[in-house]
Amino acid sequence: MSVLLSAVATLGVIGAGSAAILYMVGQKFKVEEDPRIQEVEDALPAANCGGCGFPGCASFATACVNAETLSDLNCPVGGQKTMDAVAEILGQKAPIAVKKIAVVRCNGTCDNRPRLNLYDGVSNCTIASALYGGDTGCSFGCYGLGDCV
Repeated sequence: MSVLLSAVATLGVIGAGSAAILYMVGQKFKVEEDPRIQEVEDALPAANCGGCGFPGCASFATACVNAETLSDLNCPVGGQKTMDAVAEILGQKAPIAVKKIAVVRCNGTCDNRPRLNLYDGVSNCTIASALYGGDTGCSFGCYGLGDCV
């Protein structure tokens, strides 16, 4: 019984000592974050979609706080209302966002998408795309397997 108690006591002392060391190191090396970053992040839609060009809303919020102007920054998911809220938090003027529409410039015929290899598998565009990106040279075009029709 005394062996068990000494083992538990030893592990307890080691655990408490480690916790104390981690706490002191954490206090010494902690990084203060600008509180406006969290405010801006709360104003964003939290989609973490990357449509703004940043990996997520937290990165976008940090970029907004660190930017001198918001002219080059835009949250396409939140739209103008979100950017107005962000500008109000930062005390800046929100730029007028121009809605962008993606246009794929494709000629649309099989002659214009040369085959790079032969796909002989399940007739499903999603599967063909996930395996190797399809069998044509056009990364934006139709895979031609018919599951969208």
